[in-house]
Amino acid sequence: MTAVPTPAAPGRRQAALVVLCFVQFMLVLDDTVVNVALPSIRSDLGFSTTDLTWVANAYFLAFGGLLLLFGRLGDLIGRRRVFLWGVTLFGAASLLCGLAQEPWQLVAGRFAQGAGAAMASPAALALITLLFPGGKERAKALSIWGAIAGLGGTTGVVISGALTGLASWRWIFLINLPVAVLSLALLPRLVGESRTDRPTRLDVPGALLGSGAIISLVYALLRTEKAGWTDLSVLAPLLLGVALGALFLVVEARTADPLVPLSFLSVRIRAVSNAAGLLFTAAFFSLSFLLMLHLQTVLGYGPLKAGFGYLPYGAGILTGVWCSSRVVVRLGLRWTLVLAFLISAGGLLLLSGVSPNDSYAIGVLPGMLVVSFGSGLGFPALAIAGVWGTDEENAGLGSAILSSVQQIGGAVGLAVLVSVATRRSEELTDSVGPSRAATEGFSLTLTIAAGLLVLGAALIAVLLAKDSAAQPESAGREPSLKAV
Repeated sequence: MTAVPTPAAPGRRQAALVVLCFVQFMLVLDDTVVNVALPSIRSDLGFSTTDLTWVANAYFLAFGGLLLLFGRLGDLIGRRRVFLWGVTLFGAASLLCGLAQEPWQLVAGRFAQGAGAAMASPAALALITLLFPGGKERAKALSIWGAIAGLGGTTGVVISGALTGLASWRWIFLINLPVAVLSLALLPRLVGESRTDRPTRLDVPGALLGSGAIISLVYALLRTEKAGWTDLSVLAPLLLGVALGALFLVVEARTADPLVPLSFLSVRIRAVSNAAGLLFTAAFFSLSFLLMLHLQTVLGYGPLKAGFGYLPYGAGILTGVWCSSRVVVRLGLRWTLVLAFLISAGGLLLLSGVSPNDSYAIGVLPGMLVVSFGSGLGFPALAIAGVWGTDEENAGLGSAILSSVQQIGGAVGLAVLVSVATRRSEELTDSVGPSRAATEGFSLTLTIAAGLLVLGAALIAVLLAKDSAAQPESAGREPSLKAV
C-alpha cells in the first residue's frame, strides 16, 4: 500500500478542519432541525400522528445504529473515502427529503441521511485526530469540533423555525446541499487518505451483531415515547438488543480480527469517559427537549421566538469551548471533566428552581448560561478522552464508539428523563393546573439530571485518580499519530 502523508502545511490542516467541522455541524443540525417543522410537514404530506415521529426517529435510528460498522470500515478501507461516500449519500438523501411528495419518501430520505451521517461523522473525527497529533494542538482542534457540534445541536431549532416560518420546511433539508458539494470538492485537495496498514478483514458477524444490538436498543428507547416500558413493542427489541450485545461480546472475544477488540474497550481513560459521557449526553438531550417545551407551553413563546431564546445557550457553549483546551492543558482531563460535570449540574439545579411566573430573564437565562458553559467545557474534553491513544489503526473505531455513546445517551435521556417529566406533569395537572404541572415536571427532571452529572463527576474523580493519561502533565504530550 502506498502511503499518503498528512498535509504538513498548517494552512491546509486548518482549512481541512474548517471543512470537517462544517460537515459535522450539518450532521448534528439534522438531529434537531425537523422538530419545529413537524406540524408543517404533517399538513403538507398528510402524515398520521403516529407516523410523523419517524421523520425524526428514522435519522436517529440509522445514525446511531450504523456508527460502529462505518467507523471501523473507515479504518480498513480509508477514512477519507468513507467520509466522501457518507457526504455524498447525505447530500443525495437531503435532496430526496426536500423534494418528497409522499410520507414514505421523506422517511426513507431521513433513514438514508442517518446512514450517510454514520459514515461521515466518525471518519471526520478520525481525520481530525490524525491531522492534529500533538496533545495541545489536538485539544484545540477538538475544542473547535465540539463548539461546532454544540452549535449544530442548539441552533437546529432556530434555523428550523426561521426557514419554516419565512420560506418552507423543505429548505431545512435543501440548505445541506451547498455544504455537501463544497466539502466533496475541497476535502480531497486538503487531506490524504489514511487507513490501517495491517492486513485486516472486516468482522462481518461482529458488524451485524453490534449494529443489530444498537439499532434494537435505540428503537426500544424511541418506542417508549408512545408506549410504556412493559409494552411488548418496547420489551421485545430491548431484550433482543441485550441478547445481541451479549452475543457480540462473545464473538469479539473469539475472533482473530474483531470489529471492536476487547482490549480497546479496556483502556481506562476511554472506558470511564465514555461511561460518564453517556450520563452527560442524556442530561443535555433531555434538557434541550424540556427547555423548548417550557418556553412554548409555560412562557407562551412561538416556535421562532423559542428558537431565538436558545441563542444565549450557543454563546455559553462557545465560551466554555474556548476555555476547554486551556483548562485541559492546565488541569488535565480528569479535573476538567469533573469541573465541567459539576458546573453543568449547578446550572441544572439553578434552572430547576424556576417558577411558572418567572420571566425568561429571571427564571431561564441564568441557569441556561451556566449549563451551556459547563457543556462547552465538557464535550471537547470528553472527545479528547474518547479518542485518547488511538492511531492510524483504530482512530475510526474510537470516533465511532464516542459518537455511538452520544447517540445512545441522547436516546436514554429522551426516553427516561423526558418520560419522568411527562408523568409528573400528568399527575399534577388536575390539582394545580397545566402551567404549574409542566413546571413541576420540568424541575423534577432537571434535578434528577443534575444528580446524574454529580454521579458522573464522582466516577471520573475516583476511577481516573491513578490514570497518568488524565493528569495535567500528559495533556500536551499524547503519543504522536500519523496518517498513511
